[in-house]
Amino acid sequence: MTERFVAFIGRVRWPLLAVWGALLVISGLLALSLPDKLSGGGWYVPGSQSTWVAEQQKEGFTGRGRTSVTVVVHDKRHATGTDAFERRVRQAMADIEGDKRLKAASHYGWTTLQGAPKNAFVGRDGHTAIEMFGLDVDDGTARRILPDIQREYDKRYEARGLTVGMVGTAPFFGEINVLSEEGLVKAEIIVMPLITLILLLLFRSVVSAVVAMITAGTAAVVTFAILSVLADSYDLSVFVQNTATMLGLGVGIDYSMFMIRRFRDELEGGEPVPRALRIALATSGETVVASGVTVIVSMATLAFVNLPVIQSIALGAALVVAVSVLTSVLLLPVLLYAVGPRIGRWDLFAKLRPAGATADPRERAWYRFAHRVLRRPVLSLVAGTALLAVGAVPALALDTFTPDAKITPTSSTVRQSYDRVEEQFGPGDASPMVVLIRSDTPLRGDGGRIAELRDELAGLGHVRRVDSALDALEQAAPGRPFDALEPAVRDRLPDPVRASVGYFVSEDRTKFIAQVIPEEHASSPETRGLLADVRRVAARADGDGLRIEVGGQTAEGVDANEVIADGLPTVVGVMLLAIFVILMLSFRSVLLPLKAILVNVFSVSVAFGMLALAFKKDSPVAEALGFDASGRVTNFVPVLLLALLFSLSTDYEVFVLGRVREYYKAGLGNTESVALGISATGPLITGAAVLMVAVFGGFTLSGIQPIGELGFGMAVAIAVDATLVRMFVVPAAMKLMGSANWWFPGRGRASSAATPAATSAADNSRTSKTRSTQDHGSERHLAELSADRRPEVPPGP
Repeated sequence: MTERFVAFIGRVRWPLLAVWGALLVISGLLALSLPDKLSGGGWYVPGSQSTWVAEQQKEGFTGRGRTSVTVVVHDKRHATGTDAFERRVRQAMADIEGDKRLKAASHYGWTTLQGAPKNAFVGRDGHTAIEMFGLDVDDGTARRILPDIQREYDKRYEARGLTVGMVGTAPFFGEINVLSEEGLVKAEIIVMPLITLILLLLFRSVVSAVVAMITAGTAAVVTFAILSVLADSYDLSVFVQNTATMLGLGVGIDYSMFMIRRFRDELEGGEPVPRALRIALATSGETVVASGVTVIVSMATLAFVNLPVIQSIALGAALVVAVSVLTSVLLLPVLLYAVGPRIGRWDLFAKLRPAGATADPRERAWYRFAHRVLRRPVLSLVAGTALLAVGAVPALALDTFTPDAKITPTSSTVRQSYDRVEEQFGPGDASPMVVLIRSDTPLRGDGGRIAELRDELAGLGHVRRVDSALDALEQAAPGRPFDALEPAVRDRLPDPVRASVGYFVSEDRTKFIAQVIPEEHASSPETRGLLADVRRVAARADGDGLRIEVGGQTAEGVDANEVIADGLPTVVGVMLLAIFVILMLSFRSVLLPLKAILVNVFSVSVAFGMLALAFKKDSPVAEALGFDASGRVTNFVPVLLLALLFSLSTDYEVFVLGRVREYYKAGLGNTESVALGISATGPLITGAAVLMVAVFGGFTLSGIQPIGELGFGMAVAIAVDATLVRMFVVPAAMKLMGSANWWFPGRGRASSAATPAATSAADNSRTSKTRSTQDHGSERHLAELSADRRPEVPPGP
């Protein structure tokens, strides 16, 4: 099959390159529209209380709508009580109301009230006023248009000494959309020169580096084109593009590196181009496919987490890996055939190459290092796992929550306005809990149950106050407050009172809102504990014609965390089973997959531990990166890290074990096969790890906190995996397991040419024998093994 495929490439390589070029151009045009189609949504858990509450608020209320925003006006020159403040703030609010792009359907706050109720919407500094607006635009449109409108307002009002900012879900995620695009450009500016330099150093060839970049770049562009088409029908998170770019660059170039390196090794060993390409496809190509399938399956398990933002990011990650695999085994072979022996041309660092550099794995420092580890396997294994365990301990303190405005830079008007609301009105005012009561029939009478509910909520710990329309209604109809909602009475209420009532009671009188204002901010432990108390109180009052649910920012975060926790056991179980099956079928071994999974658990745990340390409260690392050092990590980051790191660590396992298996099947003992496998793959895997760390580290500096957290965790894990795990833990474990490494049901314990009884002796004498093979007539055979020039092409990297 491979031979026919290579022959086909040889005949039509130039037309195939033209087809790939046309596909790249078409994909590039489609990909241009992707940023405008991505959404900041996906955080609502289908069927949850918080989702139901959010949907119920979209119609029938004053100051709430399809999209709800809080407008924060800060006057730097004048204070409340002055004519200038009154005039300037009213004009700013009128501008918002009259902006046809926003389609403000209603508003409630500072301009609609009088006296004491009005003062409640003025900040402690006397220079800040707020107003709630309900916009008649859908959430997706709002998130696209609000960033440009906000920047326009920044320019318009700055000269007047005013700051006019919008706070809410739509302004926040609209800002994230913009920052995501800017962060992507920033990350690419940092990463691309690093990738280029690393590839030049690893390949020592401009041609090889360019071919690798073309392959990875094509994969990224084609992926973005497919995502752009999918975004027309499905809601895709704004974080998809960053994640796909980060993973695509890392995995795409890695896969290209392994293919190109094997192709060059075969050419340098004297093979003609067709034969070299066949061997590269049958070894590295096969391993690339196995590795890609592992990543795709791992990401597919995230479908068990019923949170759209995670599912859409997982889709992007799986898609970019799938396309990277296809470009590596379909486009890259065409490029390699076309370039041929020129693949190693233009060595810019020839003078830096050590004089004794060799392609023979037995003569590398890696080979000698591997044997030193293999001579003390117990010490290496115990010391390595102990260090991993120490690094994993901080993971026990990892805390997660849904992202809010705190993850945006302090230079952002959205962030400044959010902080201003917290400072001037209180942390809880920026994110109140919304208790929504839906009645089967229009509310009327004394509303005793609702009044009792309000009073019980107000008596809970960590509650600053409870806002509702009950006080205003009681004044209008003493003793029977809900009688004031009758149309004939409601229409005669003073405008300020009617506005207040409309903010908390729907026009059809079937929905009533009580806002619980906590003492602390939305993600604090106290507020999360309060949410549980509020929901218990609401559940007791629920029934007999009333449905009572609790929403708001805290509820959204807790609901999201719960659905992640609920789906995690299934994700982990299915993912580990899938990885086990893939590795078992790839290496015809039962114990090696189990060992790989156990080692991967340590690597992932260390990543979680370092993430917890880096982003703990008041962490200098988080502050240095420009992130909020609140002590919490974005809730979708750990579960994504889990899936990504298990699959990427398995990638390295596949590449190392593939080469070890080649030597073992050729008749070498377990110890010598491990040493040669480590030596043969060590330089390339280290280089690939350096490249991945550079890519992921570059995205840590993107300025988008969730992407920064993801990049940081992945960079740490890859660095640990390529050093401590691959250099110490894996070879030591394989030494101790001996021929059991290759045990498979129905085949016996050994799969090499050597018999099981001879394996131990072969291990003990292999090193000395390889140094005296000339007398035994096998030097040529071992040299061919080192160069991988065999009559039959075995699987492996």
